[in-house]
Amino acid sequence: MLKIKVQGGFEFEEYIKETYPEAEVMERSQQFMDWINKRRSVRQFSDKPIPKEAIENILLSASAAPSGANKQPWTFCAISNAELKSKIRAAAEKEEYESYNGRMSDEWMEDLKKFQTDWHKPFIDIAPYIIIVFKKAYDVDEQGNKHNNYYVNESVGLAAGFLLAAIHNAGLVALTHTPSPMNFLAKILERPINERPVFLIPVGYPAEDTYVPKLSRKGLDEIAVFYE
Repeated sequence: MLKIKVQGGFEFEEYIKETYPEAEVMERSQQFMDWINKRRSVRQFSDKPIPKEAIENILLSASAAPSGANKQPWTFCAISNAELKSKIRAAAEKEEYESYNGRMSDEWMEDLKKFQTDWHKPFIDIAPYIIIVFKKAYDVDEQGNKHNNYYVNESVGLAAGFLLAAIHNAGLVALTHTPSPMNFLAKILERPINERPVFLIPVGYPAEDTYVPKLSRKGLDEIAVFYE
């Protein structure tokens, strides 16, 4: 039975979190680290279909992320329509061509060499789904009144992290693609003025022959500082 209490005029439900003995905490943290470290960004996708229900579950998992004042300032546009994906690809490649031919600095271009990527983005057509993550700068109610959202960038970043973890958990792969500028996505999808695109994420199975750059992640001493 769900236990509710009222405090300051608001309802609170009892929260019971399953906890574990110390040895199991260690084991589970190690298992998760090993599992999540297998996540890689992929650019070669299979066109094998994905059940829509799986994408729905992934998006609901992403929306479990914390957000400022629980405003959940995001919209996930999941696109499987081939004609619409092709339209998005054409617009993305137009922006990417400009980036690879003048917008990006020499240092940026040098840093990208190991990924062997260019302005061609066939994965937008090939992946069975692309998910466009929009941030909501503010909310608009049915009467057209604006309402503030808080820590929007931070909240959407957290949701995107949950999204990638959920995709990985489903045995699928993804790529965080960020063509710049990205306003063409809002125009093509006819999104409201308060929504601004942040990520274009193709989702699917990896192609039969998929290769990713051999990279190393930074060690603990490079990413963390303990104050004890």
